[in-house]
Amino acid sequence: MKILIVGSGGREHAIAEKIAMNPSVEKIYAAPGNGGMASFCELVPIAATDVGAMTAFAKSHGVDFAVVTPDDPLCLGMVDAMNAEGIACFGPEQKAAMIEGSKVFAKELMRKYGIPTARYAAFDDFAACEKYIREEASCPVVVKADGLALGKGVLICPTKEMAISAARGMMREARFGDAGRRVVVEEFLEGPEVSVLAFTDGDTLIPMVSSMDHKRALDGDEGLNTGGMGTVAPNPYYTPEVAARAMREIFLPTLAAMRSEGRTFRGCLYFGLMITKDGPKVIEYNCRFGDPETQVVLPLMESDLLTAMLATAKGTLAQTEVKFSTDCACCVVIASGGYPVKYDKGFPISGLEAAGEGAHVYHAGTKLAGGKIVTSGGRVLGVTATAPSLREAIAKAYAAAEKIHFENCFMRHDIGQRALKAEEKA
Repeated sequence: MKILIVGSGGREHAIAEKIAMNPSVEKIYAAPGNGGMASFCELVPIAATDVGAMTAFAKSHGVDFAVVTPDDPLCLGMVDAMNAEGIACFGPEQKAAMIEGSKVFAKELMRKYGIPTARYAAFDDFAACEKYIREEASCPVVVKADGLALGKGVLICPTKEMAISAARGMMREARFGDAGRRVVVEEFLEGPEVSVLAFTDGDTLIPMVSSMDHKRALDGDEGLNTGGMGTVAPNPYYTPEVAARAMREIFLPTLAAMRSEGRTFRGCLYFGLMITKDGPKVIEYNCRFGDPETQVVLPLMESDLLTAMLATAKGTLAQTEVKFSTDCACCVVIASGGYPVKYDKGFPISGLEAAGEGAHVYHAGTKLAGGKIVTSGGRVLGVTATAPSLREAIAKAYAAAEKIHFENCFMRHDIGQRALKAEEKA
């Protein structure tokens, strides 16, 4: 088989590495890919959002199966375009990707079908939004841009003035472009967060191992929000009891709701959950694999990834084995100094081979330049290790990460500590 993987991050590297294990795979194209993927994929210089060029490439190069992983091309309808040309895909159609593409749509879906989530109000008029915040909201309150905003369109506001300022920045100052034309003002939920990725063909849903992300840039959950500075799996807060309740009250009802709306979801459905005193509630949906959650979930997958992906497209997931190890995994992200704001690029990276002997080193913001791997983004690498215990996995991941160096690099040194404390309490 010839496989096309759309995207360029650590998530795509992890997916490509796992797919390459399938003996039926003859060739993997990665568009645009990154420096780490170049060793076993053919890199194609097409932007992930260029639906026309990507579809034309897939058709002209005889691609058998395309894996569309980032949110933007999914929401732009890349799967629809590929399918129209007879190319099978992993990922939802545009109308189903709306579950991530519009937070207003997602909240209205949950309200209509009784899926547990935070109380909210949606606005496309700033004056009405400001009035609501002043008169009805209780702080802290969450203000969310409706559309895709690179993970930066969610602001937790301790005061009403901050919430009004956030809404003004989105709606009147276009801080997130069109994504902020509409906003959701939402109740602030308290409790541990859990990420659960799930394979689904629209009828059957099979959850993967749960994980815990670390969004803040600095130790102790300080600093700015990022795309994710590290993850661990499984998440100790996601007990069998919580999992059963989430399946009953959230996962299957979401799948049924999307079918009822004529938006059958096929691919990977990501559930961002808050485990509140009243049980699990949905913080957000994503229409694809999370990053860096993928980098801890896939190394624990014992069954074949490509087989599961093909089953989501064919509607045969119920007859497909999906199996995960009982081990634990930890991913430590190594980032460029200044991320997530301003940072320099182009620094040579040393220690990759030494680190790779004890862990998976997933490339995210790298490229090949003059035969050398250099930095090309904010989150540069994700170093993942697995072990029978979480403590061992964390130690192995850090031991490997410490061998890697480039100018101005930094990482958090407390990835997984919250999870270890939760394990001790349990």
